[in-house]
Amino acid sequence: MNAVVERPSNSFKRLQARLRGLVGKAIDDFSMIGEGDRVMVCLSGGKDSYTLLDVLLSLQRSAPVRFELVAVNLDQKQPGFPAHVLPEYLGALGVPFEILEQDTYSVVKRVIPEGRTMCGLCSRLRRGRLYRYAAENGITKIALGHHRDDIVETLFLNMFFGGKLKAMPPKLLSEDGRHVVIRPLAYVPEREIERYARARRFPIIPCRLCGSQENLQRVAVKKMLADWEREFPGRTETIFSAMRDVAVSHLADPAAFDFAALDAVRVSVGHTSPGELEPWDEV
Repeated sequence: MNAVVERPSNSFKRLQARLRGLVGKAIDDFSMIGEGDRVMVCLSGGKDSYTLLDVLLSLQRSAPVRFELVAVNLDQKQPGFPAHVLPEYLGALGVPFEILEQDTYSVVKRVIPEGRTMCGLCSRLRRGRLYRYAAENGITKIALGHHRDDIVETLFLNMFFGGKLKAMPPKLLSEDGRHVVIRPLAYVPEREIERYARARRFPIIPCRLCGSQENLQRVAVKKMLADWEREFPGRTETIFSAMRDVAVSHLADPAAFDFAALDAVRVSVGHTSPGELEPWDEV
């Protein structure tokens, strides 16, 4: 008996087309992928990285430039981690992949006191191992699965807890200048990734190390933004749009804008007409 092949619904096709469009636009806007690039997709087993790989594979087939994709997962030796899931999934998909192994779990549990946030150290250890693989294997771009909501959350985390006005850039040069990190999902809302992941039935592997901590600062910021979004739909999108239209001269960083030079470029002294003021300026 022939197997029944389930056809994608029209709603899924629209969602897929939207994600392809948003990812394609981000890649184009920030020159993320070029001819001959060897792109390492960091696959954690979560909905975001699965979606990233899926969309990049789709775009690869019709892209105006040729580029390679290799999926890389770091097995951090967390207890109960289903090590068979990703190799089976990627093998069936036919995409080149590599499973790295490094017991960062034991290091994090030993160093971080119980109840404290583990994400910072875990992330640094994971990043170091992935960067080393990239350097040893001719990787030209490292693709991460951070989406629009992650970027906005990071903006508020840095403002509230770090005293800095910065977030996650869609494209980044590593501190040592050796690696270019890209975030092709930068324009994609998390809710659409959730819908896509459910429709595609990805074999999700939950993070039981830091993802289960309820006292994370990111959890509090995520809840704040979710509450805002319920009361004022579209606010997260507006905040992200603001990050793409920055008026440095209207902030307060003398290292980013030469305020001292304003005296030299002043044309004349006189009264400013109301029409010359920005809508929210105070005089």
